[in-house]
Amino acid sequence: MKIAFFDTKPYDKPSFEKFGAQYNVKFKYFETKLNEDTAELAHGFDGVCVFVNDTVNAAVIDRLCAMGVKVVALRCAGFNNVDMKYAFGKIHVLRVPAYSPYAVAEHTMAMLLTSIRRIHKAYIRTRDFNFSLNGMTGFDLHGKTVGVIGTGRIGRVFIDICRGFGMKVLAYDKFPYEGLDNGDTIRYVPLEELFYNSDIISLHCPLTDDTKHIINENSLAKCKRGVVLLNTSRGGLVDTEALLAGIKSRKVGAACLDVYEEESDIFFEDYSGHIIEDDTLARLISMPNVIVSSHQAFLTEEALSNIAQTTVENITGFFATGQCANELCYRHGAAADCKDGKCF
Repeated sequence: MKIAFFDTKPYDKPSFEKFGAQYNVKFKYFETKLNEDTAELAHGFDGVCVFVNDTVNAAVIDRLCAMGVKVVALRCAGFNNVDMKYAFGKIHVLRVPAYSPYAVAEHTMAMLLTSIRRIHKAYIRTRDFNFSLNGMTGFDLHGKTVGVIGTGRIGRVFIDICRGFGMKVLAYDKFPYEGLDNGDTIRYVPLEELFYNSDIISLHCPLTDDTKHIINENSLAKCKRGVVLLNTSRGGLVDTEALLAGIKSRKVGAACLDVYEEESDIFFEDYSGHIIEDDTLARLISMPNVIVSSHQAFLTEEALSNIAQTTVENITGFFATGQCANELCYRHGAAADCKDGKCF
């Protein structure tokens, strides 16, 4: 099997080369992202392997199908960059539903601790031999209330970490996880109650029509003054202009963002010698109470290995049997995992 691998980074290759060799899958690595202009590179390949910022819209799907490409293998869990309704009945879309929930959850807590204990500022100061503690006062996490929106694998691991710090948890999910709510330190509550009562809000839900801009002007107005916002899920969950307004009005005390809604042409690239034309991102980064990392939360050795192994197994399993437990499809207009591997 020959697979065109788009948006390649140096850290992708070792794991995919390892598992590709084991399963006899040959990857051709392209640094460019998949989009309407680059889809032609997939000519002669059995499938394409794409990441979060590749574009798999109707035009790309049509071109892939015309070239005989049978599979789009996502090396990630989210699939908001794929036009799933259009893909249905035309091309098979596989994903990695879980790789290392610990990687993302731990990165979320690392960003939170860095922000509230001013670790990033202390590092810069002491490098300059400035040992003053002025302006470095943080606050305890113990006893604080964290609102967790999305209680899938990552959300639940993050909740475990928060409980280790002695925090109270208010959780919201359209599909509550059975047994998580203990009626005391972890409770499922309506979204409005979560906004009103949380000192910290962490997003761990997928980006859908229902969750797009779940953090907006109205939801921020319901939050406590000084609320800390964490987003290591998808950038589109946050209305960035509303967030900036909340920061400027002091409604938002701090924001830790590993994702950004307009990240596709910026994140994963080195622009250190360039002028960033995205004024919104530039304003965010300039804020002293904002930490931005560039979609880094997944990046651990364990996660990279899991992603590569699952992706390769998805591909080989599908071509061997025509089925894959991790295939995505649309049924009755809503995304679903195909349990029987037969989407069409």
